[in-house]
Amino acid sequence: MRKELKDQIKQDDLATGLEQAAAWAARHRDELRIGGLVFLVLAGAALAITHVREQRLREGDRALRDALTTFEAPVASELPPGAERPAGQVFPSAEEKYKTAAAAFEGVARRYPSSIAGVRATYFGALSRLELGQYAEAEKALKELQERGAGLEPDLARLALADCYRRSGQVDKAVEAFRSFASNPSASLPRDQALMSAAQTLEDARRFAEARAAYRQLTEEFPASVFAAQARARAEYLAVGG
Repeated sequence: MRKELKDQIKQDDLATGLEQAAAWAARHRDELRIGGLVFLVLAGAALAITHVREQRLREGDRALRDALTTFEAPVASELPPGAERPAGQVFPSAEEKYKTAAAAFEGVARRYPSSIAGVRATYFGALSRLELGQYAEAEKALKELQERGAGLEPDLARLALADCYRRSGQVDKAVEAFRSFASNPSASLPRDQALMSAAQTLEDARRFAEARAAYRQLTEEFPASVFAAQARARAEYLAVGG
């Protein structure tokens, strides 16, 4: 009996609340009508903005894929003699290919600067400049990219920047950049590869004692690395012949 009374009280309270809400709605009909229109306009605007944003993301992704197709396209002089010509574009020279790719990537980065496509286009544009030997342009883009903080793209930029220094003959800056990356435990890319690159850079510069030490460091700090056997062999070779 007590439970039924409680249920009845709840139902009466609900009915009273609904009646009060209906009465309030009747008194404020015009305000509700205007509010409903405003809500519909705002909801429509939000949907339109979302649609435009998603469309731009799709366009950016498509433009990046097109630029990557250029970046990965074959060069006629690099095809094996007698090989069948592959489908798609074949460039007469590597220089023409990377010039075209750089322009395409930089166009994507300008049009979609805040999107993932734009960030990745900046990275690949810098790689294209590296292949063209345009080190100052590549360095500028890679520095801007690594300033974004942590994550895959900034870490890729850090390694590419170290490679930029290596290619341009700045051995000390290259080794320092590779070592800095290798010593970062939060790096999102393999640190042993960076240390291997530092050792190879030193060996290429004929700084054999430093290279041997770097190879040994790799085998000690990363004994399970895929580079460990090669590093050990190079360290032993340099101990004898270096």
